[in-house]
Amino acid sequence: MVKFILLEVITINDRGCEMTGKIKGIGAYVPHNAIDNRELERFVETSDEWILERTGIRRRHIAVEDTTVSMAVKASKGALEDAGMEAGNLDLIIVSTISPMRIMPCTACEVQKEIGAANAACFDLSAACSGFLMAYITACAYIESGMFRHILIVGSECLSNLTDWSDRGTCILFGDGAGAAVVTAAEGRTFAPAVYSDGNQGSALTLQSRHDRSPFNEGGKDYGSREYYMQMDGQAVFKFAVRKVPQVIENVLSENRMKKGDIKYYILHQANKRIVEAAAKRLEEPVSKFPMNMQEYGNTSSASIPILLYEMKERGQLRSGDRIVLAGFGGGLTWGAVIVTWK
Repeated sequence: MVKFILLEVITINDRGCEMTGKIKGIGAYVPHNAIDNRELERFVETSDEWILERTGIRRRHIAVEDTTVSMAVKASKGALEDAGMEAGNLDLIIVSTISPMRIMPCTACEVQKEIGAANAACFDLSAACSGFLMAYITACAYIESGMFRHILIVGSECLSNLTDWSDRGTCILFGDGAGAAVVTAAEGRTFAPAVYSDGNQGSALTLQSRHDRSPFNEGGKDYGSREYYMQMDGQAVFKFAVRKVPQVIENVLSENRMKKGDIKYYILHQANKRIVEAAAKRLEEPVSKFPMNMQEYGNTSSASIPILLYEMKERGQLRSGDRIVLAGFGGGLTWGAVIVTWK
């Protein structure tokens, strides 16, 4: 197992104050087309009761006219508006996705073009359901180093294109959507993140690339076979998440000398209601501190955390100065947590 990061980088401004990255604006977008559990009965042998009991999911939004890029653009424009910032002031755009429209140009460059962020450098990262967390930590590291001041981070996924709709174990879980945040340099305390990966367990959640053929390979590829859609060992992923998520939250609190009583909310990747409830139980924290919205959107991978943050902001649940924990977990296997002070 590889431990990626447990460090603290401090940048001091000209007044001698510590600088950190803070979320200044948040935005989200989901497609209008929603598929409820009963509609899935047309594809696989299942029922609303069966899905709801095992996952907590009632509906998921599926892109028809939207794409990974168009959803990212709409979420990004919302985040910029919320931040009161023009796209031209962005220094960097990071997009987390496992479902890009094309290999190149990268999704971040396409977002840059559509929102008019001519001065921003751009790149994509791929960390599956941990992606938005990794993008946030990456943005903060750039800001703390003094390299950039205004960064747009986006999680955008069109998972319906990667889903085998004849596989009951996966098609009930996933949805499409995007969330974005503007992260800017600000005075304040820097919190050390905790992020990990274990490639030895990567076979628990896989997706074979369709771009794996050259003229030098013998034989053709059956791109309709299941290996070219998301494959998951549900029990393995569940056990991994239930064990590692509470552990990494404990780690990040300890590393930053924080107590659970200091945390207003735990914002977990929205994969499964039972995972979230199990994490709350193991941490001996009330489940009310673990907001959930997977019932409406399903698992939107790297988009799930920012979509939830956006909804909480819109409902007035987040106050300036609130300390929250963001925790992601997913394919790789990857998992991590970070403490955020709300804007």
